[in-house]
Amino acid sequence: MDPHSAAAFSQAPPARTGPLAWCQSRLFSSPLNSLLTVLAVWALLMVLPALAEWLFIAPDFSATTPAQCQASGGACWAFIAAKHRLILFGIYPYDEQWRPLLATGILIAVIACSGIRRFWRIELLWFWIAALACVAVLMWGGVFGLEYVDNSLWGGLPLTLILATFGIAFAFPLGILLALGRRSHMPVIKALCVVYIELIRGVPLISLLFMSSVMLPLFLPEGMSIDKLLRAQIAIIMFAAAYIAETVRGGLQAIPKGQYEGADSLGLSYWQQTRKVILPQALAVVMAPLASIFISLFKDTSLVVVIGIFDLTQAAKAAVADAQWHGFSVEAYLFIACIYFVFCYAISRYSLRLERQLQQGRER
Repeated sequence: MDPHSAAAFSQAPPARTGPLAWCQSRLFSSPLNSLLTVLAVWALLMVLPALAEWLFIAPDFSATTPAQCQASGGACWAFIAAKHRLILFGIYPYDEQWRPLLATGILIAVIACSGIRRFWRIELLWFWIAALACVAVLMWGGVFGLEYVDNSLWGGLPLTLILATFGIAFAFPLGILLALGRRSHMPVIKALCVVYIELIRGVPLISLLFMSSVMLPLFLPEGMSIDKLLRAQIAIIMFAAAYIAETVRGGLQAIPKGQYEGADSLGLSYWQQTRKVILPQALAVVMAPLASIFISLFKDTSLVVVIGIFDLTQAAKAAVADAQWHGFSVEAYLFIACIYFVFCYAISRYSLRLERQLQQGRER
């Protein structure tokens, strides 16, 4: 064979790049993909123009009556302007709503600071304690000249953030302990952890909320009662901890046996090797599933509406129920959907960024 012919035969064909090549490989790679692409483009052309007109071209921002909004033919954002305080803060006293607004800002600030790795020191714990104490003082009042507000009047975004923040803060360490207990060599501890995890994961959160609201008071001593908000918070923590435990257990099983043997060879105790060697690697492996659990927990706080707690969803429902502004539920639920999206998207992007940083650390 001619050497030139052999060299030409051995060379791979040049790779096709560019928008046309991308469309051919991703959108029109087969007859079925071509058909699905055409159908998707047709559906977008049918939906997007009307949706864009309703959202951005013909909305009403300045209407003072529902009739004016209905006449515009677009979204009635004037309804959100009129009811945003009810949606965001629920039935918290109107003149005191600066307090839940400030408490929400403190919670968001402390969560944001906790996401910065250079702040991961013991001082961060005291920062959390001080921030939560400020949130409690602002929300309850009764001191420093602030009017006392019972937590039955809490609602809206601050209550959703409180439920989610405390849920994650307490469920995460509890889930780690349950995961370690399920892998324990002590039969009693392992059996208790297995029963707890399988029992909690076998029922929906709404069932736990109903049991905490209705059944739990029946088992308490006479004359003793637990606040409804606290009962809901306990149910959320118990539910999330079981799922975190199984996720962390998967990460612990992914650690090579040599890591355990290496930690033993250094003379580290069980808790030392778990805290310094095993657990950091396990958490890095399951960072993405943990972020999914945190996002689900934040969204699942909306289920407390079934036991009469005035969260963000219930506040939107109350705003829609106003007879003067009846008929604008789409705008109300779209507004709270945007709020949920902003927080969930932030959690997702942060977890992705942290996962990349941890991956770079392992590669070094």
